[in-house]
Amino acid sequence: MRCPGQDSRFWKIEDIFNEPCPYCGNILEFWKDDVSLTCSKCGKIIRNKKVNLDCAVWCKSAKECLGEDVVENKLKYYKMEELLINELKAVFRNDEKRINHALKVLSFAKEINKSEEGDPLIVKASAILHDIGIHEAEKKYNSSAPKFQEIEGPPIARKILDFLSIDEESIEHICNIIANHHSAKEIDTSEFKIIWDSDWIVNIKEKGIIEKKLNKELANFIENIFKTKTGMEIALELYI
Repeated sequence: MRCPGQDSRFWKIEDIFNEPCPYCGNILEFWKDDVSLTCSKCGKIIRNKKVNLDCAVWCKSAKECLGEDVVENKLKYYKMEELLINELKAVFRNDEKRINHALKVLSFAKEINKSEEGDPLIVKASAILHDIGIHEAEKKYNSSAPKFQEIEGPPIARKILDFLSIDEESIEHICNIIANHHSAKEIDTSEFKIIWDSDWIVNIKEKGIIEKKLNKELANFIENIFKTKTGMEIALELYI
C-alpha cells in the first residue's frame, strides 16, 4: 500500500494547479510537493509558491519511501528559513537589536505574503538579509545610512546565498531587493513591495514615527508610502 501522504488519490483538487511562468507566460502544472519546475519554453527554474512537503518533513520512513536524495532536497528547502537566520546571527553576532529587527520584518513579510503571494523563498531570504550590510557600512563609512547599506548588503548576501546553494536567478532577485530596500530605485516586484511594507511596519515604531505624527498625519503617511494593500491594512490596524 502506498503512503497516504504521497498517494495522489487522497489529494484535494487544489493540490494540483496551473501557474504562468513569470518570465514567458508559459503555463506550468505544479503538484503540491513540487519544490520547483523548469519551464519547458524559456528554461527558467520556477519555484512553487504553494509548496507543501507533507510527510517528507516529519515521517521517519520518508527516505525509504521517497528516496534519500528527494527527501534531502525537500528538507533543505523547508529548513532554508532556519539556515538563513543562522547566517544572519553569525554576521550580527551579539547585535540583538539588528537580529530582532530582521526577525520582526520576516514575521510581517510572511503574514503579508499570505495574501500577496510572492515567491516564499525570495520573500523570506530578503526579509532576513535586508539589513545584512549594516556592520560593513559602519566599518567602512562610519555610518549606517541607507545608501551605504544598499551598497554593502548585496555582496554579503550573495556569499550567504551561494553557500546555501540558492539558484542564481533567485540570488539576483534577492540582492536587487537588498540594494533598493530603502530607495526603491530600480525594482517594483511583488516580493520587493512585501519587504518594503514589512520594513516600514517595523520602522514606524522603532524610529518613533508614531510619536511624531498625529493619527490623521500618520494615516496619510501610511497610505502614501505603502505598496501593498495587505501591508497598508496591517499598518493602519496596528497604529491607527
